Amino acid sequence: MAAVDLGASSGRVVVGDVDPDHLHLTEVHRFPNTPVRLGPTLHWDVLALHRGVLDGLAKAGEPLRSVGIDSWAVDFGLLDRTGALLGNPVHYRDARTNGISDRFDHADLYAATGIQPLPFNTLFQLVAARDTPQLAAAHRLLLIPDLLTAWLTGHVAAERTNATTTQLLHVTGHWATDLMTAVNIDPTLFPPLCEPGDPRGTLLPSVQAETGLNAVQVTAVGSHDTASAVVGVPAADENFGYISCGTWSLVGVELPAPVLTEGSREAGFTNEGGVDGKVRYLRNVMGLWLLQESMRAWRGASLPDLLAEAEKQPPFASVIDPDAPELLAPDDGRRGPMPDRIAEQCRRRGTRVPTTPAQVTRCVLDSLALAYRDALHDAQRLSGKEITTIHLVGGGARNALLCQLTADVCGLPVVAGPVEAAALGNVLVQARAIGAIEGDLADLRALLRATQPLHRYEPS
Repeated sequence: MAAVDLGASSGRVVVGDVDPDHLHLTEVHRFPNTPVRLGPTLHWDVLALHRGVLDGLAKAGEPLRSVGIDSWAVDFGLLDRTGALLGNPVHYRDARTNGISDRFDHADLYAATGIQPLPFNTLFQLVAARDTPQLAAAHRLLLIPDLLTAWLTGHVAAERTNATTTQLLHVTGHWATDLMTAVNIDPTLFPPLCEPGDPRGTLLPSVQAETGLNAVQVTAVGSHDTASAVVGVPAADENFGYISCGTWSLVGVELPAPVLTEGSREAGFTNEGGVDGKVRYLRNVMGLWLLQESMRAWRGASLPDLLAEAEKQPPFASVIDPDAPELLAPDDGRRGPMPDRIAEQCRRRGTRVPTTPAQVTRCVLDSLALAYRDALHDAQRLSGKEITTIHLVGGGARNALLCQLTADVCGLPVVAGPVEAAALGNVLVQARAIGAIEGDLADLRALLRATQPLHRYEPS
């Protein structure tokens, strides 16, 4: 199986070899995902992503039995009646949605969709784009993994786990056409839904010619990367909390049904779709974006060196709210470098103002650990689900200081890994779909525990 896993800063194609006793990944291609600012608008270079996917599939080579694509959520491409792309997709960090969500009754939205009304949700992006020529000419809207899948196969559908993030899917599982109509969004823009594991067609002849592959099947996976990452959580029982830690941190629990209470909405929790009908009950935390953007300002800083120096800093001397709105956008010459914005928030909060890269790094990691503790505490309180182990997956699992801090402040063991949780979850859903393995999520996770390196951090 080839897993195409697209993140906010890079994409990669990973080949997975799977049988009931074996699970091995090999990364065959990695490529940058670099946003492009054109005038005031921040775009994704989606054609470069498509090129990266084709190059990766060519490097994967034969024999492949299946391909699956996952990516970040909410962003989309608009197609005209001929299937042509109407401009590069706009980046979720673009300022065009500022203030849009304030026009809506958040309680009504939450009751209908179970999704927290975050400013970059697809609903608000479409309202912001309502009078644009592109939206007027659009015949179809496809989220990023669905768009890239359509370019591989010609098959058009909306995979459910990612569709839930749009805030345009009703909690009963169908498109919220009444909501769309109320805000003058054309319901016919949205394609039929499909489920993780559904076949999405085979590679088009033109794609076969580009890649040297045969008519390989493309399989729907949990196409929101966090949906795939949660499949990749190697939990031994159901009493786990997860932190999918990368550019964003998604912190929560897995549930059989959504939590739609007013307390849940006020606490900032969202009910996103999971594989096998599960609900990813979670809170978005800003994540390692804060450190990534700080390192961009420090030009040439070494992450291992920063972490080694940060570990020597006094704990919790500088603490911020990592989800503060002023920390969301990249430095564009107006907002200023991230370290300056972090220092300013510390100044306002009355904590030590960090002045060195090591102090800023420690501030970010301390603040994230505290945010994780609060999110997991609230998840238990609001859902009634007990957490006995925290699983931290994704790139943040490499950050030993963050993992230990999280164990310490939560008072619970943290199992770190796998780093490649999203790609593993992607591959496992494909493998089950084509019959290479069998079982439910518990069986897939047992295979992960048996085959993947994990590290356990005990609270101190």
